[in-house]
Amino acid sequence: MTSWNVDSWRSMPLLQLPEYPDQEKLTQVENRLAAMPPLVFAGEVNELKSRFADATAGKAFLLQGGDCAESFLEFSAVNIRDTFKVMMQMAVALTFGAACPVIKVGRMAGQFAKPRSSGTETVDGVELPIYRGDIINGMEFSAQSRTPDPERMLQAYHQAASTLNLIRAFAQGGLASLEQVHAWNLDFISSSPQSEQYTNLADRIDETLGFMRACGISAENASTIRETSFYTSHEALLLPYEQALTRRDSLSGNWYDCSAHMLWVGDRTRQVDGGHVEYVRGIQNPIGLKAGPTLNPDELIQLIDLINPENEPGKLNVIVRMGADNVEKGLPALLQAVEREGRHVLWSCDPMHGNTYKASNGYKTREVSSILAEVEQFFAVHQAEGTYAGGVHFEMTGQNVTECVGGARTVTEDHLGNRYHTHCDPRLNADQALELAFMIAETLKKCRKLRAS
Repeated sequence: MTSWNVDSWRSMPLLQLPEYPDQEKLTQVENRLAAMPPLVFAGEVNELKSRFADATAGKAFLLQGGDCAESFLEFSAVNIRDTFKVMMQMAVALTFGAACPVIKVGRMAGQFAKPRSSGTETVDGVELPIYRGDIINGMEFSAQSRTPDPERMLQAYHQAASTLNLIRAFAQGGLASLEQVHAWNLDFISSSPQSEQYTNLADRIDETLGFMRACGISAENASTIRETSFYTSHEALLLPYEQALTRRDSLSGNWYDCSAHMLWVGDRTRQVDGGHVEYVRGIQNPIGLKAGPTLNPDELIQLIDLINPENEPGKLNVIVRMGADNVEKGLPALLQAVEREGRHVLWSCDPMHGNTYKASNGYKTREVSSILAEVEQFFAVHQAEGTYAGGVHFEMTGQNVTECVGGARTVTEDHLGNRYHTHCDPRLNADQALELAFMIAETLKKCRKLRAS
């Protein structure tokens, strides 16, 4: 293995990076970002890695969710707050339902760049660069908007800083208190079956807190009741941005990507000899690795050994995204290879990306039933192999969107145009996300009981 340095990725094959026409301007922006304060800190990253180690051993469960691609236009405190609320609802459903600690990681404060299947797009005979996320270019189909602009990285950095500031305030300033459990319910799902189920759960939590207060344990003297830990993550796709925010810890001498607590490498950029794998193998952050249906066991072991050569528990999260029709065919061989080689891996399920299709009216969408089916199969395969299903990874939002079809309060393909706001891939709305959380809680509860018996 060659030695690593913070820019060794630049000499490797690179996919999914934009072609900036003004290289001098790109260098100037990178230098400005390199002088900016870090967004997260080494101690927070190490804390998350420790919690990932618990999930790897089946002692905790990872809940990772948030936007497909954050946008500059829809940036607001209300949207951040509502997504935070839904994440808290999902987490409390899992924690209370399955009696299991839940690690909350948002696809927030940095999820601006998206990999694309093509580098260009043609409309009415005009070919322009594809939209790659607001950190790179704009959605508007014009030459000016679609030209990659390095200045967008600075706007993304400042938006990420503001988002993190608000998330920390919510997590530590009262909104995350279990005494606010009823306040997390959003108005637009108040009449749904999930709302009724959640209200019943919240009532039970209130009763429990009342009993604990009578025993002398309350939010005033127990910080775990009034506060939570909430971490951020995004795909390590735009490597100039990631390198600019990479810092060497003054205490340990280790390198950390200070743009987020956790980074992941996508299914399109996980080449063993690629620049993205080269970059993440040198940083101390917990790393996610997307595993699609084309990933074979030998390649997975190679990637694990590159990214986590010390076999450190909590370092690597393999995020399975095979599609509902492929999990039972593709996952067992990966699990068996990792177990046979004795590698420490946190396994989680991304049931979104393998279940995308184009509706008859042209909208890209996903069936909630397929999402539920992939999660169920993911748990079933782990149960059969005697391994831990350690987490889930969703694209979701607190907004009242109609982007995924199905769910208990059914969204049909005809409804998609009503509130289809995503900048790239379809997201679960709060109602659908909560439905999924209750299903996972029941499944996780059954799995834990079987292991204990």
